[in-house]
Amino acid sequence: MKSEETATVDDIKTDAKARKPRFMGLAKEFLELTKPRVVMLIVFTAVVGMFLSTPGAIPLSILFWGTLGIGLAAGSAAAINHIVDQKSDAIMGRTQYRPLPQGQLTTTEAVIFALILAVIAMVILVLKTNMLTAVLTFSALMGYSVVYTLFLKRATPQNIVIGGAAGAAPPVLGWTAVTGEVTADALLLFLIIFLWTPPHFWALALYREKEYAKVDIPMLPVTHGAGITRLHILLYTILLTAVTTMPYATKMAGIIYLIGASILNIIFLIYAWKLYRNYSDRLSRKTFIFSIQYLSFLFVFLLIDHYSVYIHTALQSALY
Repeated sequence: MKSEETATVDDIKTDAKARKPRFMGLAKEFLELTKPRVVMLIVFTAVVGMFLSTPGAIPLSILFWGTLGIGLAAGSAAAINHIVDQKSDAIMGRTQYRPLPQGQLTTTEAVIFALILAVIAMVILVLKTNMLTAVLTFSALMGYSVVYTLFLKRATPQNIVIGGAAGAAPPVLGWTAVTGEVTADALLLFLIIFLWTPPHFWALALYREKEYAKVDIPMLPVTHGAGITRLHILLYTILLTAVTTMPYATKMAGIIYLIGASILNIIFLIYAWKLYRNYSDRLSRKTFIFSIQYLSFLFVFLLIDHYSVYIHTALQSALY
């Protein structure tokens, strides 16, 4: 027969074991609120913006704190998006398994979590980078979570075009974190993502058109039909192709970037043309997936090109 003290210790151990899975589960759900895959792309473009802003090395403190602050702000904006969209998320097949529709987290928990992330992000950026970066990051956060999610998303079929400005901000934020100023080259990076966003998101909206219609979100395929949307995807991809050659034309990037960007643009144009001429959900899905790869590789080529001189010097040193 166990003593009272032994029983108490056993009870504590049992409670601890019961709480651990609950805690781990909550951690996973809170992470899901931040849309980690989306935030990873946002942070990546911000970091590339940091590296492109200077010909030399970036101070490690700026790289760490700037990346952390921008990432936390992006996570906060994503969490607010989950909160605002939870009713429509519960209906749409793509989003019905998110933490809030499934009841794995309460709205109050999500709101507190989003506010904590936002406050920590702003404190970090103000104290560890500069005020301009903090102000621009806060503007992007509000632009996505309030202006786009609360108003534009349900107000106009051009929602993703106008709201895309917030999503195009990360490379500018990375740039200002290092330099403390917004330059023409930083705005060119902004323009690239701004023009990339509509064909990227409309490709998704095409094969999810019925779901958006069910929740009364006026995405372009819902309001104007698949044909108009496919034409817009093609036209925006052509514009994107033109704009992504500008870093070479302005001498922001060199031949390595131009070759890489040209290959990516040809593939994207082929997808857009095929989608326009002969639509299928499968092709639309493949176009959407490629668009993510397109942006990632485009910024990789920018980064490689930027440091190509150093890479060439390092290789020569290694060989000789």
